[in-house]
Amino acid sequence: MSGAALLEQAGSPKVDLGAYCARIGYAGPLTPTLETLAALQELHPAAIPFEAIDVLLDRGVDLAPAAVDAKLLGARRGGYCYEHNSLFKRVLEAIGFEVEGLIARVNWMAPPDAPLRPPSHMTLRVTLDGAPWMADVGFGSCVPTAPLRLDSFEPRQTGHEAFRFVPVAGELQLEALIDDEWRSSYRITGAPQMDIDYELPNWYTATHPSSHFRHRLIVTRTTPEARHVLAGRRLTVRAPDGTTERRMLTADEIERELAERFTLPVAPEWRPVIERAAATED
Repeated sequence: MSGAALLEQAGSPKVDLGAYCARIGYAGPLTPTLETLAALQELHPAAIPFEAIDVLLDRGVDLAPAAVDAKLLGARRGGYCYEHNSLFKRVLEAIGFEVEGLIARVNWMAPPDAPLRPPSHMTLRVTLDGAPWMADVGFGSCVPTAPLRLDSFEPRQTGHEAFRFVPVAGELQLEALIDDEWRSSYRITGAPQMDIDYELPNWYTATHPSSHFRHRLIVTRTTPEARHVLAGRRLTVRAPDGTTERRMLTADEIERELAERFTLPVAPEWRPVIERAAATED
């Protein structure tokens, strides 16, 4: 039996709330309210970066709670959606929130007629006073920094972009308003997921040759001041008002930005990944 199945039989794995709050810089009340959820969702992506460096190092991604906590909390690393949102789910459950895992088809910036992709993104549904809210701290360069009502199609302004849901063929399309244009992010599909349901898409995302995480360095950090995105050797910094700066980096500059801007504990074995990123055309 898999580790995830055993964990589900035993109940929700515990998480060190003190360590998590220290990691993201939260000192407020630990009560299951919308205010608490909003505060945590804003602080999390500012403190814990989005990255998949282990995938580029052929290490794979271990979703066991102990491994996620050791990496994101203990080692002060980042992770991608399954790591971020599985940790966030356990944190919210420990506080007393009613939380369910969901899965979505990523179609970030894709045109409306683009072929559908398989479900591969983990997000969360939090029910508060009977109302469903989406919470997501693991969508990289366009992560929503505030909870979004799942039963409303009205735009919701956050500290960065406005977001909205659009019903499409029985699914919910999340869109972000960027440069005065609504652009696709992902489509939430299907029923709530159990922990074990993420094992196969995680394996695919971390190991399959067609996964873009296998070929490109992608690191993001979203603070109240800006969205910081490193894609290959291109660094993009986008302020909430839409002002955007871009520049191409050398290998040494990438290494420095990973440590300083993205607050990652850069290790010597990362250097080949950094040099490959610096050699990319864009």
